Amino acid sequence: MGEVPLTRSIGLTDPGLRRKLNEDAFLRDDELGLYVVADGVGGHAKGEVASEEATDQICSYVRQERAAIDELRANPTADGRQKVRRVLESAVQSACYMVFGLAEMDPEQKGMSTTISALLVVGDRGFTAQVGDSRIYRLREGLGAQLTEDHTLVNYKLKQGMISEQEARTMKGKNVITRAVGHRDYVEVDTRELDVRAGDRYLLCSDGLHGYLQDGELEHIMTDGDEKLAPHRFIQLAIGRGGKDNITVILVFVE
Repeated sequence: MGEVPLTRSIGLTDPGLRRKLNEDAFLRDDELGLYVVADGVGGHAKGEVASEEATDQICSYVRQERAAIDELRANPTADGRQKVRRVLESAVQSACYMVFGLAEMDPEQKGMSTTISALLVVGDRGFTAQVGDSRIYRLREGLGAQLTEDHTLVNYKLKQGMISEQEARTMKGKNVITRAVGHRDYVEVDTRELDVRAGDRYLLCSDGLHGYLQDGELEHIMTDGDEKLAPHRFIQLAIGRGGKDNITVILVFVE
């Protein structure tokens, strides 16, 4: 077995040009290998509370299950991988239950919820958890790939063959999400296991960025110039094209 990959990260968030309040939140913990982007939903219904509380809860839950993560690092097995995958899924479910409960207790927070895109890196394995339309991308050997699937009305209609790609680009309500953490006390979480290699780079972002990305730009920004400036360059790209939403970026480097 070769050396176990290590991760380091940088992150940045910006309210954009049209929103006074930043309802996005993000978390990065290189020691734990955990990265989360959350895009709060609700506006006056405290979307910023939902995103912040959800990211905190996910981190707390994963930390409490640190024994399973350490065991997988020390002794990689199929059972261990499945256990850690369930830990990440349960962490998002726990956040969902908590955000829903907070909203039930406070009428001003009724209806608040958040998207979640989470990445947990354990040795040479990665685990993703997805609810909503924030995204995770991977850049490997110069090629970018989207690792998560949007839970949106437009994506559902595309998958069902109800609309074409061209129609999807101009469809009204294209940002309507079909799943959110906290909207109810339970949500279906998409999870995925993937291999992690030294040299991989991961981008976690809210739709305030990926809604503006065009072909080839992810690869260019993540590889051209000072990597520490890449989050700023992503945010400036979104702002230069309208910046109509909050913008959040985490870059994860595997070494």
